[in-house]
Amino acid sequence: MSTATANFTKQLHDNLEEVEERAKSLKKSINSASKKTQSEIQSKLDEAKAKLDAKRQEFDQYRAKLKTQFEEKESEVKLNVEEWKANREVKKLGHRADKAESYAATALFLAVAMMEEAEEATLEAICSRLDAEAAEAPKAVK
Repeated sequence: MSTATANFTKQLHDNLEEVEERAKSLKKSINSASKKTQSEIQSKLDEAKAKLDAKRQEFDQYRAKLKTQFEEKESEVKLNVEEWKANREVKKLGHRADKAESYAATALFLAVAMMEEAEEATLEAICSRLDAEAAEAPKAVK
């Protein structure tokens, strides 16, 4: 395996581990929500929103990049690739590989971003449900 391939697969592996950790964190948040007070959940939600807001512009840039890369990928004619292989056009094939690696890295970065958005949305849903339940409960008489 070439150094470029080894580096790329290591980067993908690391990114996938980060996605897995985010999923575990989200699962843990969901499972522990019933044991926390509304203010604890609200605090966690505020923290998640702040984190997400700080990264939103970066996420939007990556989404736009992914869209562009997808369109480029779709426009690449398979016939050209086969021709490049047959003619051993290493430079064109290398450029194609670079673009494919960039596309995969961008997609994985967005997977992590979506996990952060999912965490924020989940906490928001829990807070909303707690608000609804609190409104349903009879008021304490003083």
